[in-house]
Amino acid sequence: MAGVLYLVSTPIGNLADITARAAAVLEDVSVCYAEDTRRTGRLLAHLGHDVSLRSLHAHNEAARVSEIVRRLKSGEDCALVTDAGTPAVSDPGRRVVQALHDHDLRVVPVPGASAVLTALTVSGLPADRFLFLGFAPRRGPARAEWIAQVRASPDTVVVFESPRRLEQLLVHLTEAGLAERPCVLCRELTKLHEEVTRGTIAELREESAGKTIRGEVTMVIAAAKRDTEPDGEVLEQAARELARSGASTRDIVDRLCDEFGVSRNRAYEVGLRVESGNHA
Repeated sequence: MAGVLYLVSTPIGNLADITARAAAVLEDVSVCYAEDTRRTGRLLAHLGHDVSLRSLHAHNEAARVSEIVRRLKSGEDCALVTDAGTPAVSDPGRRVVQALHDHDLRVVPVPGASAVLTALTVSGLPADRFLFLGFAPRRGPARAEWIAQVRASPDTVVVFESPRRLEQLLVHLTEAGLAERPCVLCRELTKLHEEVTRGTIAELREESAGKTIRGEVTMVIAAAKRDTEPDGEVLEQAARELARSGASTRDIVDRLCDEFGVSRNRAYEVGLRVESGNHA
């Protein structure tokens, strides 16, 4: 039988976040392909595993495809990990996965820690819908288009940025008209010096100016405000559905504000009207 490639999510900082399943897979595979073998070596040492390591990073991924295909066809099970988080999500892995699908070879995800989801949960911003844009392009039209997506997104936006380029990105977002957009900066998530900072983009730009930032940064940026509010019938219908599901007036108000961008005053008016109708 052909082997399996396991896509193993690894901790984004705290090694204790490794899942029991991920630890078991990393013990059992014949070889582990890693974005940085030294970093993964420390994780394996923490687990007490002695597994053969092979590098697989952005510069050699294409060259590793045939090797992995050969190993799986010979019956070996392999793992693929990146420095932190999940392979193929702003990290190497997509080419390998696509090639294995083309060869009808099995790929199995082993989920775990995610910087995107961790930042979303701690941000306090709406997370029922979000747009993940990865790292910002360095320059040119691609960067301008990327910033335009952030500015126009009707949903919460999650992005990654290098600490060395964070201040410049905040400057460019400010210059693009996003100075007053709420934003949450998450740095060193799950690590000893974890830091979550909230404010407008302008405030965060001022706070970070001239500072030496360390550790990878995940930014959660509020959605663009809608130009027009929905009519009362749409709001009341949504409120009635929430009320039928058991939501309190406060919950209804919060949901109307998050999902429709209405003011709290208007949301309260609708919520109270629906509540009074239910008690009539």
